[in-house]
Amino acid sequence: MHDIEPWYGWRDYYIAEEDKKSPFYQRQYDEFVFTNKIYNHFIHPQWDFFGSETLYIKILFVDYQQSFALIECIGEWNDCLENDIMFLKREIIDVLISKKIYHFVLFCDNVLNYHGDEDCYYEEWYDDIKDQEGWICFVNTFDHVLLEMKKYRLHHYVNFGQRLNEMNWRGKNPELMKEEIENIIFNNTKMIKTG
Repeated sequence: MHDIEPWYGWRDYYIAEEDKKSPFYQRQYDEFVFTNKIYNHFIHPQWDFFGSETLYIKILFVDYQQSFALIECIGEWNDCLENDIMFLKREIIDVLISKKIYHFVLFCDNVLNYHGDEDCYYEEWYDDIKDQEGWICFVNTFDHVLLEMKKYRLHHYVNFGQRLNEMNWRGKNPELMKEEIENIIFNNTKMIKTG
């Protein structure tokens, strides 16, 4: 896992550690010292710790005018034992919502497992943004992760499903990526829709 880097192709557009509104503003990284681990596996130092011991993220792009954020995830999403959604909601999402971000895309290509618990933080997240016509979207979840998320009723608050699992998002312009995702969310009948 140590050689899986966060997507770097949008750094010409946005760098979280240079954004004064970002939860990771002024964070510094050491490219040669690996300190963060998921269980006993070191991960690349560019991933950001936000309180979870099993899930790390990278804010790849934020557009404050269009109110959206693109976030990449790595690890095991464990709400049952680690309460990852609480850390994500309190440390990252609440900060972004306070800066008027209402549209969230989480790229889950590197989320290897999901262990669910209650859905109250997802409901709160959805409630915080729905009056602003906001939405939450998980892209490229593994099938077993998607099934587990559905089992815990996340589809009532989060968009995910087949069409969003077929996206080749790397290398695309981030603003066009958001438009493509919106088209899928609002025009796709095969996808699991928010409740």
